[in-house]
Amino acid sequence: MGWMSDETGLDKCQANYTPLTPLSHLRRAAHVFADKEAVVYGSFRKTYAEYYERVTRLASALTKIGVKPGDVVATVLPNIPAQVEAAFGVPACGGVLNTINTRLDVDTIAYIFDHGEARVVLVDTQFLPVVMEAIDQMDGPAPAIIEVPDDQAGVHDTWEQLDYEDFLASGDPDFEWIMPQDEWESLALNYTSGTTGRPKGVVYHHRGAYMMTMGTVVSWRMVLHPKFMQIVPLFHCNGWNHTWMMPLLGGTVVCCRDISAKAIYDAIADEGVTHFGGAPIVLNLIVNAVDSNKRQFDHLVEVFTAGAPPAPAILEKIETMGFNVTQVYGLTETYGHVTECIWDTAWDDLPMSEKASIKARQGVAFPMMEAVTVVDEHCNQIAMDAATQGEIVMRGNSVMKGYYKNPEATKKAFEGGYFHSEDLALQHPNGQIQIADRAKDIIISGGENISSVEVEGALMHHPAVMLCAVVAKPDDKWGEVPCAFVELKDGAQADEAEIIAFVRERLAGFKSPKKVVFQELPKTSTGKIQKFELRSFAKTL
Repeated sequence: MGWMSDETGLDKCQANYTPLTPLSHLRRAAHVFADKEAVVYGSFRKTYAEYYERVTRLASALTKIGVKPGDVVATVLPNIPAQVEAAFGVPACGGVLNTINTRLDVDTIAYIFDHGEARVVLVDTQFLPVVMEAIDQMDGPAPAIIEVPDDQAGVHDTWEQLDYEDFLASGDPDFEWIMPQDEWESLALNYTSGTTGRPKGVVYHHRGAYMMTMGTVVSWRMVLHPKFMQIVPLFHCNGWNHTWMMPLLGGTVVCCRDISAKAIYDAIADEGVTHFGGAPIVLNLIVNAVDSNKRQFDHLVEVFTAGAPPAPAILEKIETMGFNVTQVYGLTETYGHVTECIWDTAWDDLPMSEKASIKARQGVAFPMMEAVTVVDEHCNQIAMDAATQGEIVMRGNSVMKGYYKNPEATKKAFEGGYFHSEDLALQHPNGQIQIADRAKDIIISGGENISSVEVEGALMHHPAVMLCAVVAKPDDKWGEVPCAFVELKDGAQADEAEIIAFVRERLAGFKSPKKVVFQELPKTSTGKIQKFELRSFAKTL
């Protein structure tokens, strides 16, 4: 106890303690990497010195129009420089950043504006009509609008709103950033893409984001000056915190407004992109790109993939094309990824199909997490036998503060001293976690549990299948049976009997789909397949 007492003189002071915040990364980079390219978007190219000045002007301009520490500043922007700048500019004035999904409906945006009490919103010209309509539906005070035209994409200023560049010009380049006094202060407010009821507001703190940036550097085996392509939407877990991380390494953020195979290949070939993150659908785009969109490159591209377990068949193909894929896992409530599939060199000589299956696991905890494991319904550790199933839970610095204005949901999420993911998984003897399913996606057929992920994995080996999703279809005899929704590759053909027979060759008969529907799959803006829509449709078949 003596070492902890004030009598020793070993106290916190300005010299030996600073609240952790990702803001520190950019303040340092403005000097250490002043002339290094920081943000790239077509002809828009800014060094770290220029980036820092623009961020400072944004923070100052927000303060001048009345934004105070703790106020919420929202954005409705694609992955363009203004969104990257807001990641630092909003917290640099003490504000809380609320990045809003650009694909949400009017009613949900109005709810988020009201619930988060946004004081200001930065809006891309393309999305101004829906934002204006949402503001008309609000119950509370409307946020001030700053319009962000995008000349690079031909989205020009067409509204009578304050222009973003004019707004920046009104800011003071010598404005002194308002740094957090406590690292527990709120940094960001992110709304979950709830499939039922209203979305919940997930609150991040400065410490959690800082630790995420540090842990990711280790897990992604990064060195100085990476060229990072921002594919993950910055409204989704703040882009997995990667934009907050880049100044730490003097890296370059290559913005990407519209995700396509051509855009990805061009960025790798022309900008030298070395890293990006994306959902498995992005891997599909790369693998199935037409030859005219593919480009040659001579360096290895490191990819983090998350959002759903990637199909081993896709992993097997993409690894031969110059990409090294690492499966990660997380949720909005955990700032993005908190587990990684760490590779063991003992697996190097395995057949490619086995290596791909291992790479599809969600893996083990990131270094900034205290614990990520799988527990039973009593919150006890399950057997690590690669068969027993339980729920993934986690604790550590990169877990949210809680749900904004929702103490009941926060308390439920943190029961037993862990954050509860509601994702079902098993654990291998080496501790690696492998998702079995979301609890609501398990198909119970005749008393047998069927993992939709397992059936989807089998389907993705079929040469004609581009994407697929498997959900439960009500059945008079079995209660539920698997129903497959399949999106075929361009020009490919397959029929229901062929698909069912293909799965039966690989899985037990009761796991094979009893119905196959061929259609384009509904997806979120991050590329996740919206299974709740498919479940509703399956009930009508």
